[in-house]
Amino acid sequence: MTTSTQESFLRAFHAASPAVTADAFGGARAADGRSSYEMLCDRVAGSGRVLDLGCGDGLLLKLLARTEGRRLAGVDLSPEAVALARRRPGLGGATVLEGRSQDLPFADDSFDACVSHMALMLMGDVEQVIAEVVRVLSPGATLACVIGGGPVGGEAYELFLGLLRAAIKDAPAAQRVPALGDRRTRSREGLDSLLVPAGFTPVDWETVAIDLSGPPEQVWAALSGVYDVGPLDPRTVTSLRETFLARAEGLAMPDGLVPCGMKVHVVTARLR
Repeated sequence: MTTSTQESFLRAFHAASPAVTADAFGGARAADGRSSYEMLCDRVAGSGRVLDLGCGDGLLLKLLARTEGRRLAGVDLSPEAVALARRRPGLGGATVLEGRSQDLPFADDSFDACVSHMALMLMGDVEQVIAEVVRVLSPGATLACVIGGGPVGGEAYELFLGLLRAAIKDAPAAQRVPALGDRRTRSREGLDSLLVPAGFTPVDWETVAIDLSGPPEQVWAALSGVYDVGPLDPRTVTSLRETFLARAEGLAMPDGLVPCGMKVHVVTARLR
């Protein structure tokens, strides 16, 4: 699958849902009370010039802006997401641009850190992405990413994935998502094989469970934002939703909340 095909899909998807990632993960918390966005902020706490790669609607930039005096920049493929980020309160001093991570619109040695939340793993031509990140970072800079890691097990996310796979199996080819990103970005060994030759240290890899539990409709809203749902026809999505909600009732706890967990990998490396 070509990078242009992947990017065309991502642009179309985020034109319809420019804040989908922040909506799903902004309120989700790990056992220590932090969101996956806040974990990235902590990984670059000492950095004064930070680039957000695939910044979406700007939620991570907003959290980074809590540190006074920072110079912030974000880049994203989606013009709709960029427009939301530019309107976000508190980001008036940030530079937020529509663009490709394979051709970053920034000068050499512009940043002390680069963060990326659920975005690096979607990018094609990833060697070029990493080369560009190296170019715009200063020596000693930090790269910190959050990468999806799948369901925790035995909860609503696992139920959802099983139903979704069945729906996709029966769907015509035109309603299936193109292969996104490079599989090497989804494992520790794969990232090391990409980053170390580019000049980074071996990655620090931490797997964290994120709690997405909530009322059934809230859990559905979070899970149904995945890319695979986007191309499905409305009748299939309606059927998927109804089946999920009916089955999720059997998972509900006494307080009515449906348990739902997702693993993410929080990855950092330092540029030598």
